[in-house]
Amino acid sequence: MKAVVMAGGEGTRLRPMTSSMPKPLLPVVNRPIMEHVLRLLKRHGLTETVVTVQFLASLVRNYFGDGEELGMTLTYANEETPLGTAGSVKNAEDALKDDSFLVISGDALTDFDLTELMEFHRSKGALVTVCLTRVPNPLEFGITIVDDEGRVERFLEKPTWGQVFSDTVNTGIYVMEPEVFDYVAADTSVDWSGDVFPQLLKEGKPIYGFVAEGYWEDVGTHDSYMKAQADVLEGKVDVDIDGFEISPGVWVAEGAEVDPEAVLRGPLYIGDYAKVEGGVELRENTVLGSNVVVKRGAFLHRAIVHDNVYIGPQTNLRGCVIGKNTDVMRAARIDDGAVIGDECLIEEESIIAGNVRVYPFKTIEAGAVVNTSVIWESRGQEHLFGVRGVSGIINVEITPELAVRLAGAYATTLKKGATVTIARDHSRGARALKRAMISALQASAIDVRDLENVPMPVARQQTARGSAGGIMLRTTPGVPDSLDILFFDERGADLSQAGQRKLDRVYARQEYRRAFPGEIGDLTFPASVFDSYAGTLLRAVDTSGVPEAGLKVVIDAAHGSAGLVLPSILGRLGIEALTVNQGMNEARPTESAEERRAGLVRLGELVASSKAAFGVRFDPVGERVSFVDERGHLIEDDRALLVFLDLVAAEGRSGKVALPVTTTRIAEQVAAYHGTQVQWTTTSPDALTSASSAEGTIFGGDGRGRFVIPEFSGIFDGAAAFVRLVGLVARTQLTLSQIDARIPKAHVHRRDLATPWSAKGMVMRSVVEAAGDRHVDTTDGVRVVETDGRWTMVVPDPAEAVTHLWAEGPDDVSTQALLDEWSAVVEATDRE
Repeated sequence: MKAVVMAGGEGTRLRPMTSSMPKPLLPVVNRPIMEHVLRLLKRHGLTETVVTVQFLASLVRNYFGDGEELGMTLTYANEETPLGTAGSVKNAEDALKDDSFLVISGDALTDFDLTELMEFHRSKGALVTVCLTRVPNPLEFGITIVDDEGRVERFLEKPTWGQVFSDTVNTGIYVMEPEVFDYVAADTSVDWSGDVFPQLLKEGKPIYGFVAEGYWEDVGTHDSYMKAQADVLEGKVDVDIDGFEISPGVWVAEGAEVDPEAVLRGPLYIGDYAKVEGGVELRENTVLGSNVVVKRGAFLHRAIVHDNVYIGPQTNLRGCVIGKNTDVMRAARIDDGAVIGDECLIEEESIIAGNVRVYPFKTIEAGAVVNTSVIWESRGQEHLFGVRGVSGIINVEITPELAVRLAGAYATTLKKGATVTIARDHSRGARALKRAMISALQASAIDVRDLENVPMPVARQQTARGSAGGIMLRTTPGVPDSLDILFFDERGADLSQAGQRKLDRVYARQEYRRAFPGEIGDLTFPASVFDSYAGTLLRAVDTSGVPEAGLKVVIDAAHGSAGLVLPSILGRLGIEALTVNQGMNEARPTESAEERRAGLVRLGELVASSKAAFGVRFDPVGERVSFVDERGHLIEDDRALLVFLDLVAAEGRSGKVALPVTTTRIAEQVAAYHGTQVQWTTTSPDALTSASSAEGTIFGGDGRGRFVIPEFSGIFDGAAAFVRLVGLVARTQLTLSQIDARIPKAHVHRRDLATPWSAKGMVMRSVVEAAGDRHVDTTDGVRVVETDGRWTMVVPDPAEAVTHLWAEGPDDVSTQALLDEWSAVVEATDRE
């Protein structure tokens, strides 16, 4: 059997380490990752190997040659352009078409028993066998589900936490038969998991999954690179270490000189011909490459030092990576998470702060304190986006520098000359940072339409009018010292998960487009946006019967930007409106949950005393609304969704309504009674808005005060929801309390459990296993349905170390019992 080693990846998340070196050549304990892979193949008799190369291909060829030094036969298949995981192997078809072959990545560290994997493949008569393993965080990998015989039932590539239903992932190691090439188009970018395997499953071809025991680490980030070094030194992975173990865990390679007065606290590794002087202290998980010199008084702890580096006296290196041919001069300090590229000069007494990236061939001047990357980047982040876009404390996490780089990255994802609409709330922080983002967008050849302070629905609607995308800066709800930066697509909807990942990648690469002087973007300030918004809204939404109904409504603008658009709407709507709290205070751009509750109580008092039909309270950016009925009683947000749904469905009598899967199943009863259907979506806002925009959808809502009115737009819009409700109430001639009274009471409860990130994947697998024969719905997380209709849903939080549980039963006692049962499953897994 032959093997294929895929060595064409760029390793963009590992830059600047991979700026001038292909990822497979990155050293792990002074040997390239790919050499560890090749030695594993040889150990299992796979000496004939094809290496697929693309990025910096000549460096891989020059290092390994024909494989003679390893006792192997290596040939190379070069890709002119990236062909994907399957396309790159197809490119080597001529060398593989005669027999079974094994595919393995050249940049993943493993000691799996490949012989056992190949024997499993043969015993099953498989067309493809996928090597699987279990990991604590499955987000960056493809999840695979197999049956009791090992046959693959389902693949899911790079899930969100809401989609995680197992911690068994695809390692990218496969055993295949040549017939698989019939499913791979030549000279085209094709992926195994995304393109080929789904087709094979569809046709019922024998694809099996082999769960391997042993070590596997996908070395794709700085943290995983550091972890791989430590795991080799600590003996967690069975690989060859080149050198002599002079004391437990202390490895010294041939020709190295270590002064007896040096302090060595293993595990650590000193490369060949390295020199360590007296008075040096080398601590745990430090790795020195070949020809490294460490001068007297230096301190290194968890430092990875590549070849030919000079470490001066009294230097202090902790948890960092130093690229080859770099000089670190006297008394310099490099902190945890920093990465110094190849051939840099770090002059004396300079300080490189944690997580800073210094790209190759740069000089840091003596005495400099560097807390941002030398060219573009300030710090390395695993993920930019949380549940509210890019969020953080103003001038601590969300700084003008970050805003500029973020806007530059966003601009780089768009075409030159494209238009971006930008807006803000009425806070000072949002105003200042918006200006920084505008400059960066223009400097990247993007035309900018500045709406200034507008409600978020207006910003979304204006974005959808010919812009390639949009940006909204608003104060984090309930957190006055924090800011959210939200990105919109061309529809004005939240940027999709794929769009967020693309922006994440460009930001991480620190490669931002800059315009030539003649390409600098224009800045315009659209006029009459409120009148335009109101006119479009009132033409799109049915308001027939409103003037005749003589409705009186009380409206609370909550001192937010919603108050800016209300005059344009109310003047044409034909109702008697009492509007309160219209003035804006830029020093108080948001409100706490307690303040919002108190505001709703006051709204209820005004409705009852004025004998109004109902009251509505907007959030400060006009996206969310809450209602009180004609008696002044608050209609809780989850209940308001059912009331609104009943009104829409009763009038529509057909179509679909889009709701998140956490919504009570009473919604199905309400919809079905009026001849409509429920389209269940994940809890992700972009999933709900996308479903609401689909043809035939007449309504959408999330149960938290956000509604989609599809005849107007496919986004959350408080003002549109208000206008729609006014028309429905006017025509139905029923009060909100009467409608509420005819809907059965729901018993949905939620519970949040602290869950370490490392346990989340295991938790979801345990939930699936505990479900047994009960029906399991994986639309979002895992929803387990009992035979009597009760259900429990378990969803890992995408941004925090928390697992969310929802349950619904016929009464509160039954619902709490369900929560107790499944909380025990989650907590038991967490303790393992």
